[in-house]
Amino acid sequence: MSSVAPRPSVLFVCVHNAGRSQMGAAFLTHLGGDRVEVRSAGSAPAESVNPAVVAALAEVGIDISAETPKILTTEAVQSSDVVITMGCGDTCPVFPGKRYLDWQLEDPAGQDVDAVRPIRDEIERRVRGLLAELGIRTASA
Repeated sequence: MSSVAPRPSVLFVCVHNAGRSQMGAAFLTHLGGDRVEVRSAGSAPAESVNPAVVAALAEVGIDISAETPKILTTEAVQSSDVVITMGCGDTCPVFPGKRYLDWQLEDPAGQDVDAVRPIRDEIERRVRGLLAELGIRTASA
């Protein structure tokens, strides 16, 4: 009799929760479906998601136009199995026993869609790698 493993939970964190962490969460949700729990947050959330990020994701069929930046909470970190930081440095809380990945990525803030596309593609590549590491098959795209 096989036991069903609990869904892994992943938290994406950047400073403003308006670009990189939103893209990471969007790709993980899109590719992992309900097989993974996804959160994103920022240490100093922006007013809204970067419009160039929204446009770049729309080009690959992912709609995040309704997303809003969220404040990073201690609870979000504590309830996540994997925490992926994207340029928030020392402002990201660290808890023992959590798996941390620091993805060094260019900040899409103030960039146009042409500049955001390579960041988007790199985040998608890394998310696919993370899903493979977690043993989660991706939804067929």
